[in-house]
Amino acid sequence: MEPRMLVFVGSYAEADAFGVYVYSFDEKSGSLTQLDEVSGLKNPTYVNVDMDHQRLYAIAENATEEGKKIGEVVSFSIDTVSGKLNVMNRAKSLDAPQCHIQRDQHSRYLIVSSYHGGCVGLVALEADGQVGQQLDVQQHHGHGPHPNQNQPHVHSAFFSPDERYLYVSDLGIDRVKCYTIDSDRNVLVPQGEAAVPEGSGPRHLTFHPNGKFAYVINELSSSVSVFTYHSESGELSLIETVSTLPDDYSGENGCAEIAISANGRYLYGSNRGHDSIVVYEVHPESGTLTVIQHVSTEGRHPRHFALTPSGEYVLAANRDTNNIVVFRVDASTGKLNYTGQSVEVSKPVCVQPVYCNA
Repeated sequence: MEPRMLVFVGSYAEADAFGVYVYSFDEKSGSLTQLDEVSGLKNPTYVNVDMDHQRLYAIAENATEEGKKIGEVVSFSIDTVSGKLNVMNRAKSLDAPQCHIQRDQHSRYLIVSSYHGGCVGLVALEADGQVGQQLDVQQHHGHGPHPNQNQPHVHSAFFSPDERYLYVSDLGIDRVKCYTIDSDRNVLVPQGEAAVPEGSGPRHLTFHPNGKFAYVINELSSSVSVFTYHSESGELSLIETVSTLPDDYSGENGCAEIAISANGRYLYGSNRGHDSIVVYEVHPESGTLTVIQHVSTEGRHPRHFALTPSGEYVLAANRDTNNIVVFRVDASTGKLNYTGQSVEVSKPVCVQPVYCNA
């Protein structure tokens, strides 16, 4: 029996509208079929899937009695047969709205990032998969030269391949800060930081499958910074920074997502403005990049995209045209080809395809 793929989508939405969606994905035809949609959450823009335990975690926005925006996390159980989601619990996670959620491989912790709060939070996960209490918050400080860098803007947190280190990209201060999790004290411990060129605005990152390189997509300068990764110390050393845009493009642009193929040969990044995905060939020895394609995302403002687990497809979420578009990956070249398959979704921000164990 072939494994079944489910796709989980987070979006901008009011609490009384649908904001989290579940689809099945047919790898033969490339088609998406909606299975569920969930309301009751304000701006559940980013989700994290724990398919081993059939759980989904979504960030959401709430407010205090005084009207101050706060962040919370909502846990769902996943019925892998029907694709339906059932709320388990919801808990406050930060004193500011959030833009990203991460989970460690042992499902002990959630890590939440706040762009507007300029901080990263550590949240407990209970043994039954419910969201526990806030354990720690690390507040960042500083600013950068770009108008959008008047204060820290934490955008994401990603683990190193062995999960010894946690890398937090701060768009506001042009730094990728490195932390470890002290599991005895349940706190985040700063370990150092890496800088991108001034005014770049680092947003998301990904590690090469060989564990030797890391790639950071810079939102403000429309570029990707390539680092060597020193697994013992956790240090990142900058090798090069390359553009995500064609040489002849002069319009506005802001980058969003970055991903690498499972074989490490191809790197992908999204351009919002140029409305494309850039495809790079990765040099196997040096980790450096060569642009081989810019492909239209068949919509506007590709806020996020994801390679399917098989690596055969890319799903791109275009926020401003309310669609998720399916591309087939050419295994021999890494290039993307539009399949003609697309579904309408209101303001999609995050798309997460996973094989389910039903």
